[in-house]
Amino acid sequence: MSTNQQKNTNEEEVDLGSLFVIIGKGFKNFFNFIGSIFIGIFDFLINILLFLKSNIIKISGALILGIVIGFFLETSKPDAFGSEMILQPNFKSTRQLYTNVNFYNDLVKQKDTATLQKVFNIDKNAAASLEKFTIEPIVIDNDIINAYDQLVLEVDTLTIKSYEFESFKNSFTDYDYSYHKISVIAKQNNIFNQLGEVIISSVEDNKYFERFKKLTNENLNRKDSLYRENLNQLDSLRRVYMQVMLEEAKNEKAGTSIDLGSNNKRSTSELELFNTNRRLNVDLEEISEEKSRNYNVVNVISNFQPIGYEIKGVTENYAFLLGIALAGLMIIALLLIKLNRYLENYKK
Repeated sequence: MSTNQQKNTNEEEVDLGSLFVIIGKGFKNFFNFIGSIFIGIFDFLINILLFLKSNIIKISGALILGIVIGFFLETSKPDAFGSEMILQPNFKSTRQLYTNVNFYNDLVKQKDTATLQKVFNIDKNAAASLEKFTIEPIVIDNDIINAYDQLVLEVDTLTIKSYEFESFKNSFTDYDYSYHKISVIAKQNNIFNQLGEVIISSVEDNKYFERFKKLTNENLNRKDSLYRENLNQLDSLRRVYMQVMLEEAKNEKAGTSIDLGSNNKRSTSELELFNTNRRLNVDLEEISEEKSRNYNVVNVISNFQPIGYEIKGVTENYAFLLGIALAGLMIIALLLIKLNRYLENYKK
């Protein structure tokens, strides 16, 4: 019996020893793997430094050559000026606004100064000075949240449960933001004032949007009139109610009985009238804001500046751009030469 127990004990000790050996090897392999990653990164960085050290003269020469060429190009190029306008399109007119701005930019790319003259009613020199039109949304996260909240109010609960916020956010496009920025670049700094009205009227004069605006404002005016009428009726009801309360108070002074149930009912009625009055005033305030927002097809938040700002900066400088470009091309060429040598030696 004791022999069997000793044998079982020895087997358990052997199993535990094997388990610890396996665990030890596992940790060792794991740390060796982590160490090999760091060693690989270190070797990669060292190889980059060695490559740059051995080719520093060639790369520096390409960089200096690019800077010199870019400097001469920079001094010879005409000055460029920019101006920006911020708009808030209504009635789903954002897509039309983007289409129009892209059309103007296409005319600039094609150097169609005759059409630009006609569209913006400017002279030939001003039309020729236009270099670029761009439009982009002003990204505000609250626009996505407000749009989703509006969707929640409009659809039923079962539908919204199957349409999560992340899915809605991913489907949110540039056209769905409230505010958009139009940027114009030109060689003349005093032509921007002549562009804004044309860009806005190109959307405002669209018959569909005009009709949409008219119907929307008519509905808002009708709703405003109805709410004001309800508010007047509510005020009349409150005055009548106050007179009744005064009469009841006089009668209570003449008698000795107190009806607690009647007092509670009266307080409830007063609170209901007060809450209804407050809701109507809040609704009227919202209608006023909506009427103000929908007064135009396109609201101008900030118009083009009369005098454009001069476009400067390192990233716009030819010396910087050409210097980086030539240095990058030199590095790519040297890497290709090195790769070619490696492949030739690999064949051998």
